Amino acid sequence: MARMKFLCDAERCIECNACVTACKNEHEVPWGINRRRVVTLRDGDPGERSISMACMHCTDPPCAAVCPVDCFYQTADGVVLHSKDLCIGCGYCFYACPFGAPQFPQTTNFGGRGKMDKCTFCAGGPEADGSPEEFQKYGKNRLAEGKLPLCAEMCSTRALMAGDGDVLADIYKERVVRRGYGSGAHGWATAYVSRNRDDALAPGRVGTGGS
Repeated sequence: MARMKFLCDAERCIECNACVTACKNEHEVPWGINRRRVVTLRDGDPGERSISMACMHCTDPPCAAVCPVDCFYQTADGVVLHSKDLCIGCGYCFYACPFGAPQFPQTTNFGGRGKMDKCTFCAGGPEADGSPEEFQKYGKNRLAEGKLPLCAEMCSTRALMAGDGDVLADIYKERVVRRGYGSGAHGWATAYVSRNRDDALAPGRVGTGGS
């Protein structure tokens, strides 16, 4: 069974924010909520890198571990979703998530935050696939249509990838080999030993929103 994951290649991300815009437009995300954002490290300095961040759909999600009403659940593909009908807006998931994925639309009296919102991997929610109720609460269910998340499909440099975690790992390994071959990095020949250069540069599997 495939486990759906995101992978962002910091060597390719150009901080264009196309992934952020695509997500907001596809799901009609309310103003003030960003299910995806681009984080830049060492901005303006040598070694600057940008990474597209959202819910990483953890295998053992810490948000689910701290939720007092058990509103989180995982699909057969490993996508972490939640029920807005059960959510009480306590904010525990926000503090537990290392990626800052949970978003809350408002801060009201007595600490009320409203229903939590986050990236769904374009997989909707507990309502019927493609129903108006599902779209209103969670956005479009692209996975039910046989499509991958739009953020990855809209990435012009293929920095952001989405799909089967094993396939993404193969693609990223191929990229590392191509970028690092002959670099002289300590231990490279031992870690990525190959009988000939053609074997090391053999193309990997594609079809996951980037290669």
